[in-house]
Amino acid sequence: MKLDPQLLEFAKTMRTNATDAEHLIWQLLRAKRFMNLKFRRQHVIAPYIVDFYCHELGLVIELDGSQHNTDDGRAYDFERTKFLEALGLKVVRYWNNDVFTNTELVLEDLRILCLELKNKSSS
Repeated sequence: MKLDPQLLEFAKTMRTNATDAEHLIWQLLRAKRFMNLKFRRQHVIAPYIVDFYCHELGLVIELDGSQHNTDDGRAYDFERTKFLEALGLKVVRYWNNDVFTNTELVLEDLRILCLELKNKSSS
């Protein structure tokens, strides 16, 4: 299935204009720095663009700012998560604020989740 060129272009723009939280997490995940896992950022899973994606684990990481804490934001995120989970993906969300103030806790939570997903895929 061919991806929409506009969606791909928008993902490229989003990579260029990453939020501070996305930039921080990308520095920790990129180049297999985290558990030797390959992550992609602003990855297209049509019709969506996810913040970070690990194909090996089927893991989507979303970083959420305050706009996600509105009724509309929560409803959109719910539908989006439901769609991604229907594809067999695991979706995890972290608040931007937690990325900055509790970086080690976010990474530890992510480490535990990745270990669980690795164990599930190998059993």
